[in-house]
Amino acid sequence: MSKIKITQVKSGIDRMARQKRTLQALGLRKLQHSVEVEATPQILGMVKAVHHLVKVEEVK
Repeated sequence: MSKIKITQVKSGIDRMARQKRTLQALGLRKLQHSVEVEATPQILGMVKAVHHLVKVEEVK
C-alpha cells in the first residue's frame, strides 16, 4: 500500500457534524496539522467526503 499525507487547510467550524467527525477520524486536530496514513479504500473515501477542507499528497 502507498502512503498519503493529509493536511487540513480549512477549518471544520460551521461544517456539518458528519464532516467534523470525519476530520477527527482522520486524526486531524487543527489547521495545518498533517498526518501520514495508508491509502486504503476506507481512508480515500473519508478524504473524498472532506476534500474541500484538506490537501492530499502522495508520500514516496
